[in-house]
Amino acid sequence: MLTETITTQITNALKAVADCGTVTDIFYVACGGSYALMLPNQYAVERESSSIAGQALNAAEFKARAPKRLGKGSVVILCSHSGTTPETVEAAKIARAAGALTISLTHVPGSPLDEASEHTINYTHAPMSMSAEHSPAVLARLTFGILAAREGSKLVVDIDAGLAKIGGIVDKAIADQKEAIAAYAEAHKREPVIYTMASGANYGPAYSYAICIYQEMQWIHSACIHAGEYFHGPFEITDFDVPFVQLVGVGASRSVDERALAFAQKYSQRMTVLDAKALGVDEMPASVAEYLQPLVFSSVLRAYADKLADAKGHPLSVRRYMWKMEY
Repeated sequence: MLTETITTQITNALKAVADCGTVTDIFYVACGGSYALMLPNQYAVERESSSIAGQALNAAEFKARAPKRLGKGSVVILCSHSGTTPETVEAAKIARAAGALTISLTHVPGSPLDEASEHTINYTHAPMSMSAEHSPAVLARLTFGILAAREGSKLVVDIDAGLAKIGGIVDKAIADQKEAIAAYAEAHKREPVIYTMASGANYGPAYSYAICIYQEMQWIHSACIHAGEYFHGPFEITDFDVPFVQLVGVGASRSVDERALAFAQKYSQRMTVLDAKALGVDEMPASVAEYLQPLVFSSVLRAYADKLADAKGHPLSVRRYMWKMEY
């Protein structure tokens, strides 16, 4: 997919948002890893918008919940990599029937989700790299583009500046982590349970790593712990031999991460800590670094996942149930 094609698709979608009579809500709707991509965008809307409410929902929950605010003042942004996720396709149809503007992301042009949506953006997919055309970057461009169109936010300029640097930041971060990634894979290849922990915008990539990498792709028991919730139950499972992967971010929630980390490191000798500052996130404009850091974490975590899969002899493509039977 050519860069200008993706940019044109985004521009057309944002023009439709600008032409709406009113926008009161953005619903971010998807399943699994695509749903996890939505969480940092909900966070950004909550932090930056004074007139628009943002909410990320699992697509099946979106249907079941039937939000009363869904209607002509709503923008519904959906994502499915294959464009065939039944719940997400149905959510697009429900949103359109309610009068909402639908914008979908999928890697497959002409897919059912593409056909069900008013606007579609066909993003680039390469898990261990990052650019302005990858799905999380497209979502950031949409979110801040909407805030620019509806509220005059100037942050979209900084988003574009940050995304112009992000490919180099990710490549360097993965290269710098090469030895740590190898050591992690060897030390964790036989672990039956690994927890992830994060807060703020980074809860999305931590959640994705727990459910999509550990549970789905590696059959390792896992749970994503919100760092702010750690002291309200989860810290009781901390012990010297219990492994955690913790993301420490920049921005408003960094103190939440640091508090959880300080305790966990006292009692667990199995902490794998990824700090956004050490990964080069500070090279992006400070005004948007906390919103773009999940893109860096997701790529670096994928490098960890690939090496772990090699060490375990369990390819990331292997499944028991997914795509193999009805469910």
